[in-house]
Amino acid sequence: MDRIGDFSIKDDGSQNIAQCIGGEDPTILTSNFFLDHVGEVFLTLQPDGLSWKLIESLCNDQEERSTCLGIQLLSKRDTSINISDVYDVEFIDWGLVHETRLTNPGFLLGHASEMYRFTVHGVERSKSQPSLLAPTVFTFGHVDKQTCQMWVNRMNSYLSLETDRPKNLLVYINPGSGKGNGCRTWKNVAPIFSQAKVKTKVIVTERAGQALDAMTSITNQELNLYDGIVAIGGDGFFNEILNGILLSRHKAPYPPSPPDDDPTIETKADVLLHDPSVTIVDPTVSNDDESPLLKRSSLNESQPINLNQDSEMSFPNERFRFGLIPSGSTDAIVICTTGVRDPMTSALQIILGKRVCLDIAQVVRWEKYHTSKNQPHVRYAASFAGYGFYGDVITESEKYRWMGPKRYDYAGTKVFLRHKSYEAKVAYMKAGPEKTNVGASAKRIKAFWGLSKESERLACRAKCDICNSTSLGPQIEKPDPKQESNWVSVKGRFLSIGAAVISCRNEKAPDGLVADAHLSDGFLHLVLIKECPRAFYLWHLTQLARKGGTPLNFDFVEHHKTTTFTFTSSGEESVWNVDGEILKAQKLSAQVFRGLISLFASGPET
Repeated sequence: MDRIGDFSIKDDGSQNIAQCIGGEDPTILTSNFFLDHVGEVFLTLQPDGLSWKLIESLCNDQEERSTCLGIQLLSKRDTSINISDVYDVEFIDWGLVHETRLTNPGFLLGHASEMYRFTVHGVERSKSQPSLLAPTVFTFGHVDKQTCQMWVNRMNSYLSLETDRPKNLLVYINPGSGKGNGCRTWKNVAPIFSQAKVKTKVIVTERAGQALDAMTSITNQELNLYDGIVAIGGDGFFNEILNGILLSRHKAPYPPSPPDDDPTIETKADVLLHDPSVTIVDPTVSNDDESPLLKRSSLNESQPINLNQDSEMSFPNERFRFGLIPSGSTDAIVICTTGVRDPMTSALQIILGKRVCLDIAQVVRWEKYHTSKNQPHVRYAASFAGYGFYGDVITESEKYRWMGPKRYDYAGTKVFLRHKSYEAKVAYMKAGPEKTNVGASAKRIKAFWGLSKESERLACRAKCDICNSTSLGPQIEKPDPKQESNWVSVKGRFLSIGAAVISCRNEKAPDGLVADAHLSDGFLHLVLIKECPRAFYLWHLTQLARKGGTPLNFDFVEHHKTTTFTFTSSGEESVWNVDGEILKAQKLSAQVFRGLISLFASGPET
C-alpha cells in the first residue's frame, strides 16, 4: 500500500484499479476514490446511478459507531445520486482534494492532497419540501488519471441515454415581469444551462406583444431547430408565447357557439373549422406586469396575422416542449406544474428533460349575430378564464401598474367593495354525474371551524394516475353537442364565472380555485358564483385563501366538470380575464383539449 500525502492508496499491481464486481458484470464499476470534503469512499457506478460509502479509517471497528474517543464521526450510511438527476460529468485534471473526517462544530480535522479529479453535477431535493430542487456538485479524486477518465467516459455514456433532455432552446425574457426581475432571474439560472451543455438563443422583449408577434411569424423550419421554447416571466407572458404558437398551428373545429337571441336564425357554428390562415386578433391588454413604459402590440382587428402554413409543426407534439421560469406576480402555472415558485427548480427540471402534458382551453369570442361575416376571435388559455369579479380586477389593476404586483390587492379590494353582479346565461355540456351541494350549509359550518373532514379531494401530483390514464372515464363516450339533452343551462346574475383548466394554485390561494383539478384530465372546471350578500362572498374568498379551505361548498356556488361551455351576457357587461389577458366578449364559448402541449416539468411532488 502506497501513501500519497496523507491518503492511503491501494495498489493491486495494475494501472487501472477500477474493477467490475466479481468480473461478471461489465456495466458495474467499483473503486476507492476520495470525495472532496468527505474522505475516502468506496464508489460504485451502475447504469442507473452512482453510490458511495464512507470508509472509516480513524476508528477501524466492525460495529456501527457514532463517536470515537468522544468525538462525533461522519455517518457511515450509503449515499447515492441517480443518473436521471445528473446533468454533467467532467474531468478537471490535477488539483487539491480535501479530506474532512470530523464534524464537531468549530472543529475540523482534515488534510488536502493533490490528485486527478472529476466532478459530478446533479440535483438534490429539499427534505422539507420535496418539490424544491437545488444544484449540487461532488468532486472525486484519484491518483490515476486513466481511472478518472474512464469513470467520466462511462458516466457520460450513461447520460447520453437520457434522450429526452433538450440540446437547443429558444429563450424569451420579459424584463418587466413581476418586480422587473426577468433579466436577473435568467442571469441566476443561465450557468446551469451552460454547465449542462444546453445551447440557448436568448431574446429580451422590448414591448408587450413582441413574443406573440415573433411566435406567429417564426417559420416551422426555424422552430424545429429547437427542442422547446422557454418563457421567463409570468402567466401572461407565457400566454403570449402559447397563443403565438397555437394560433398559427393548431387546427380543430370550434366549440359550439351560444344561440342567437332570435331562435329563427340557424346556428352552424359547431361545424366550423378553425382555419389559422384567417384568424383575426384584436388588441390585447397584456397583464404580465410589463413596464408601463413599454408600448402595446400594434395588432388590430383589421390586420390578419402573417401565419405560417408549413404543416411540419402541429400539436399535440411529442418532441417540442414549453418551459416556464417564474418571474411574474402569481406564477400559478409554475406552481401547479412544479409544486413550487422557484426559478432554479424550474430551470433544473428543464435541463433534466422532465415532461408533463397540459390541457389547453380554446376560448372563442363570437360576433353578436351569426349573420356577421367576421371570423370569430380565438384565444388559448393554460390556466384560467374568468368573468365578472376576475375580469373587473384585471381591468381595474391596469390603472395602477406603477404599484407593481401590489396593484392586484388594491384593485381586488375596490372591486370587492363594489360587489357588482352581471346578468348572463351559461350552458355547459354534461361530462358525468352531476355533483350537488347537498348539505352545503353544514359543510360551511364545519369549514368555518376547521372541522371539514373532506379528504376525498385527489390533488394532481407527479406521475398522476389520472393524468397518465389513457381513459377519459366519463368522456369515453363523448356526448353529442347537437343534442339539447346533453346540455345544462343556467341563467341569472353572477358575481363571477370562472373556468379553470388547472387548480390555479398560487401564494394567495394555496389550494387553488379547484383543489382537485388536474393538469391533463381533459376537463374544464366551471365555477359559477351567483349573486349573494357581500358577507357571504367574503366568506367564499376567505376559504379560497385558506390551506385546506372549502371555497366551493356554498349554496351560491356551482361547480361543474365539463369539456365545453357557452356564455352570453345580458345588459351591462364585464370582461374576460384569460390567463391575465383582457378579452371583451358578449358571446363566448370554450372547449378543452386534453394534453395539447407538453411542458418541461414533472408535476408537484407529494
